[in-house]
Amino acid sequence: MRIQAIIEDKLQALEPTYLAVENESHRHNVPANSETHFKVTLVSGRFEGMMPVKRHQQIYALLADELAGPVHALALHPYTAAEWAARGEARPDSPNCRGGDAS
Repeated sequence: MRIQAIIEDKLQALEPTYLAVENESHRHNVPANSETHFKVTLVSGRFEGMMPVKRHQQIYALLADELAGPVHALALHPYTAAEWAARGEARPDSPNCRGGDAS
């Protein structure tokens, strides 16, 4: 199973109403077809009343094996439904990596 699919499966534990797991490895200086850099945008009712750091900790706990192994970087964007709506349901852009290939 590909790393992206594993991440998507594990994050189902947070009962997301929206989930986007994007492999951004191609934007970095890594071999072709790598799965090392990901951006996760996740909307869940479980985040209600929870500070952002606690949301991140929940995600890190679910993905501990991947973070200890093949995943080098994980950009997290966890929202409540109200926060997501206030953003216009728009995922944040990722910056280009210095030295990476953004093409």
